[in-house]
Parts: sequence; C-alpha cells; structure tokens
Amino acid sequence: MSHARQRFYFVPEVATELRRSEASVRWLLHTGQLESTKLAGRRVVTQAQLDRFFENAFAEAG
Repeated sequence: MSHARQRFYFVPEVATELRRSEASVRWLLHTGQLESTKLAGRRVVTQAQLDRFFENAFAEAG
C-alpha cells in the first residue's frame, strides 16, 4: 500500500505562493490566520493548511 506524501512549504515558498513578503506570511502565522507545523525546528505549512487558508479567505469574501 502506498502512502500519499503530503507536500509542505517553508515560509519563503509560502510568500511566493501568496505573492506576499516573508514578513507578511510570518504575521499571518503569528495571528493564527494561517496554520503551520514545526518540522525539524523549522516552521512549515502543509498543502492542506494552505488549502484551508484559501477556503477561509474565499468564504469570508463571499
């Protein structure tokens, strides 16, 4: 049985994805607007967490 590997992003990659600065991403993380996980001492955002961020943003806009 194969397990799907979950993709994750480091803060600079999230910043590129959101077209925002790293400082803006860190602020989103700090305020809890964007969920994250620690991996080997580094802050990472999984694909599922990024998807939830987008879903929440569109739900608030609609």
